[in-house]
Amino acid sequence: MPEKIFDIYPPKFVPPSEPEKIPQKISRKKPSKRKGVLLLILGIFIIIGFFAYFFLSRAQIEIWPETQALNLKERIEINAEKDQPDFLAKVFPGKIFEEELEISQEFSASGKVSKTERARGQIRVYNAYSDSPQVLIVNTRFISADGKLFRSVERVTIPGGKYDEKGKLVPGLLDINVIAAEPGEEYNIGLSTFSIPGFAGTPKYTAFYGKSFSAMTGGYRGEAPQVTQTDLDKAKDALIKKLFEEGNTALKNKAPLDFVLLDEALSQKIIEIEPSVSVGSETQTFKLGAKANLKVLSFRKSDLENFAKEFIVSQMPQDEILAEEGFWSKKKTQEDSLKINYKFYSIDWQLKKMILDLDFSAKIYPDINENVLKKAILGKSLKETQILLTNQPYVEKSEVKLWPFWVKKIPQDKNKIKIKLNID
Repeated sequence: MPEKIFDIYPPKFVPPSEPEKIPQKISRKKPSKRKGVLLLILGIFIIIGFFAYFFLSRAQIEIWPETQALNLKERIEINAEKDQPDFLAKVFPGKIFEEELEISQEFSASGKVSKTERARGQIRVYNAYSDSPQVLIVNTRFISADGKLFRSVERVTIPGGKYDEKGKLVPGLLDINVIAAEPGEEYNIGLSTFSIPGFAGTPKYTAFYGKSFSAMTGGYRGEAPQVTQTDLDKAKDALIKKLFEEGNTALKNKAPLDFVLLDEALSQKIIEIEPSVSVGSETQTFKLGAKANLKVLSFRKSDLENFAKEFIVSQMPQDEILAEEGFWSKKKTQEDSLKINYKFYSIDWQLKKMILDLDFSAKIYPDINENVLKKAILGKSLKETQILLTNQPYVEKSEVKLWPFWVKKIPQDKNKIKIKLNID
């Protein structure tokens, strides 16, 4: 069957070009809404800006003034008899702190001396010869079992023996002191038996004999430690140094923090120093004791600082330009710049006074007259204010800050102006 035209193109067919007209109508309405929103936002910003300008605006002025170093010298008196400072007379109260202490210390001897010693001990001598006593003269020889020779140190009498009831002779006996014939450690022998060579060839040789019940001691040959004069001198110097160091520490602990203790105002006196040995003493170590008295004349740091501040003010140059109607008022001292050096001159302990030379310095600067400056810049533009500050004397540097950032003039309310003075 042949196709009909309306089967291909229905009668209610909408051409595709018609729907494209609908977006064109919508796009015409949107710009009007955007414009309204932008105007609303702009109005809000204008209101905020107006409010910030008249109610929140602030100005901060920072000024770095010129500073001047002032150096002065004065001679003052510290007097322990005074209670209050006299700035006019330059006399200040002092205080004496005193400490007495005693210490001792052990030191080593450095000297050496050649030394020989003979061994000594005791022998019990028996008389098994008869009931008659036997005299032994000084230096009677006794020979030990190993051939070491000893001599008696004194004249002695060995008592005779006694016969018992059976007629047997019980030997008499006596303990005597002996000394080795020669020095050396080899004579420090243990227990031994002894014969008397002086009786050799006679019946007494076997009847008189000796026994030791303790070892011989003291035999020596070599070097021994000895105390020298140098040892004593070094020990004294070391002990005195230690004594003074401990005394100084004790004085500083006694003095309050505000007090100044100068080394030149310190009196150190040795009362007593006594070693336990003398030069030549043969010992490895020795003790040395010392006693000292220390005192110091001190003063309060705050008294001199207050004097220095007042004196600097009295000597401070005041220029004509520093007037009440100007931007600057009188010059002031920068607190942190004050430096004081104390130089000792003399001290009199009887009068309890000391003379010092003070060398003090400080930075001075002109103080700002805030009320005058604020009145001069009220309502001025940022540029005008900067020019005004730049042309002022004593101004090394200045900086003007406004808030909010779009504000270009100093507020009319001086309470909204902050002035900061920076001292380098």
